Amino acid sequence: MSERHEEQLRELRAAHAEALHAHTARSEAMLDSMIEGLVVIDARSRIVLANRAAQGLFGFSRMMVGGMLLEAIRHHEIAALAARAGTEGAVIEHEVRLDGAMPRVLQISAVALRDATGGAAGAVLVFHDVTRLRELEGVRQDFVANVSHELRTPLSLIKSTAETLLDGAKDDPAVATRFLEIIDKHANRLTLLIDDLLLLARLDSGRIEMKFRTLPLQEAAQDALDDYGIVARARGVTLTNAVPKELAARADPERLRQVLSNLIDNAIKYGRAEGRVTVAGRALAEDRVELSVRDDGPGIPMEAKERVFERFYRVDKARSREQGGTGLGLAIVKNVMEAHGGAVRVESAPGEGTTFYLTLPAVKPD
Repeated sequence: MSERHEEQLRELRAAHAEALHAHTARSEAMLDSMIEGLVVIDARSRIVLANRAAQGLFGFSRMMVGGMLLEAIRHHEIAALAARAGTEGAVIEHEVRLDGAMPRVLQISAVALRDATGGAAGAVLVFHDVTRLRELEGVRQDFVANVSHELRTPLSLIKSTAETLLDGAKDDPAVATRFLEIIDKHANRLTLLIDDLLLLARLDSGRIEMKFRTLPLQEAAQDALDDYGIVARARGVTLTNAVPKELAARADPERLRQVLSNLIDNAIKYGRAEGRVTVAGRALAEDRVELSVRDDGPGIPMEAKERVFERFYRVDKARSREQGGTGLGLAIVKNVMEAHGGAVRVESAPGEGTTFYLTLPAVKPD
């Protein structure tokens, strides 16, 4: 072979190697851009290929490519599924749970690879992280169950009371009046529940119109406190407005009043009889202000603090239903505050009362 031919051959080999390298790099970049994890194994369950998402899911590196699948993923159920997929023709769908500091649920699609003769050559495994989807499904199921329960209770009472009236109780004026009061009470409870559900739906979808303006917070707090003067006196509770006069925020007056009303109502109901409920406020750094609603009641257990803003969650279920709440008040508070670009948090300890803190964008009064 002449030197010229050898030079041409070297150039062709170099070009081929460069093209192969570029093709491999493009393939790896494409696979690494996938959200789903991808693992390809050979007939001996050795990893031939794994993208970045798969490495992240199972915590192994590219150094494990060429090693056994079970050594990389350390999950016997997945390894067994891969072995099964390598011998079956159909796509196998399966769901597994990964335990650990951050448990995850994976949906796996596995299909066999065949060689030129039709023999088993391995399998392709695709991993979909459906953790959030399963969490949302659980929330949806809990929500439907809770709504059904909350609707069923007043409806059952209304129905049984109406049936009693129709059976003859209506002929006794005293009994009829008492039963009609029961019907009216639980019809109002249904109305409140439906109103709260509709409001949450509008907040979730962003369809609610927020009418922001500069709002003096001492005045806003006083308006909300005045609404509950009669309720507070009935329990011997003292209401105090400790919000500085100069404090102001960018807020929707109606929605902020709704938030404060929910918190003041809860503080009166679940705080200490003949106790004190205080609404206070202060300026924070970074153009934020803070409002707080504090009671001196029994407080909230540590395990309940993280859940009080969940829909229908109640610290004391029996007492809450007796008081006539819908179980949606604090969820509404959280959603309204987020719509303001603010936040809500709670601090409490058993026997030391409870304080809810609201943060809002600050502005100077007009």
